[in-house]
Amino acid sequence: MKSAHREKLQLCDTLEKIADSLPEVDRWKCLGTANAIVPLLRSIHQYEESIIFPAYEVAAVGSNAKLASARRLRAEHVEDECFAGEVTEILLAIGRGETVENAEALEFMLRGFFKSVRRHIAFEREHVLPIIGIIEAG
Repeated sequence: MKSAHREKLQLCDTLEKIADSLPEVDRWKCLGTANAIVPLLRSIHQYEESIIFPAYEVAAVGSNAKLASARRLRAEHVEDECFAGEVTEILLAIGRGETVENAEALEFMLRGFFKSVRRHIAFEREHVLPIIGIIEAG
């Protein structure tokens, strides 16, 4: 989990740097990031849904709130992957030379995505991992 969280946070940091640089962009960074987003999230989400969440649900038996949290986290995975697809399309277009038509809207979109991912990680670190016996520093 440490590695998965670190990879997702590195992605968030990269997206934040892109957002901070707008309207100027590093086209290579956009292309590289675009090509990494969806595969990275799918891989990590598959791991969480097949290993982490089942362990959390076993530990949470009898706690409707915790079971509801697991369902919510799975739903967030679907939302994040859909959002990642939209971010990917835009970053690919920019990486291929299209101009940034509305830098403010793109910045808002990127920030919305990476802030959501960071909140998801924070919740997992604070609530899910301790319940299943994984303590993560930072």
